[in-house]
Amino acid sequence: MSEALLKLEGVHTHIGAYHILHGVDLVVPANQLTMLLGRNGAGKTTTLRTIMGLWHASQGSVTLAGQDITQRPTPDIARAGVAYVPENMGIFADLSVKENMVLAARGARTVDDIDTTRLEWIFGLFPAMKKFWNHPAGKLSGGQKQMLAVSRAIVEPRQLLLIDEPSKGLAPAIIQNMIAAFRELKAAQTTILLVEQNFNFARQLGDSVAVMDDGQVVHSGAMAELAEDEALQAKLLGLSLGAHQ
Repeated sequence: MSEALLKLEGVHTHIGAYHILHGVDLVVPANQLTMLLGRNGAGKTTTLRTIMGLWHASQGSVTLAGQDITQRPTPDIARAGVAYVPENMGIFADLSVKENMVLAARGARTVDDIDTTRLEWIFGLFPAMKKFWNHPAGKLSGGQKQMLAVSRAIVEPRQLLLIDEPSKGLAPAIIQNMIAAFRELKAAQTTILLVEQNFNFARQLGDSVAVMDDGQVVHSGAMAELAEDEALQAKLLGLSLGAHQ
């Protein structure tokens, strides 16, 4: 087991009067892709937002590379090397692809300030980003917008990527492109915590997995083991891999 980069211990999160997370324990190993699965409303997005400091834990701790970030503001967590791709992608529709990328690169005033080698690597992952470099982001297709959202997150090296449902609403061909890109990120030893509803997507990419239900992690282990155990899939997720090829 790789050393943990991120740990949540006994994390509770309240949003107004609502108690959403009920003692989440989660370990994200360094240089691996951890899938965070669960039914709708299980608390997956709240977990990502709590890690990112968009909502603060009311109890428990969040540690990144051994440093307590539980109550740190979101900009500090971002500066520590954490990037977040929300379910709504968070791109700036009125700006071009290029302008979105420049904004995502901390300290970059122009595209010339972005590392050229890294930019070419991103173009290799997502050729549409080069093709539509000067186009308004709002005019991109849904799949292209998702590619831009991920590209923004990786425009600089990050300690940790938090990604919420990257395959949602995408055509099968775009999903396969996204899978290939995440495989390259894994090969580059990028640590990723990825929320996903598409079990086949999860099966192809995940090293480890945590399954949430009712604001708690109810199962954790190797993704390959869950992928092979249809009875456990049905128990935890109400599905079987056979129905999600």
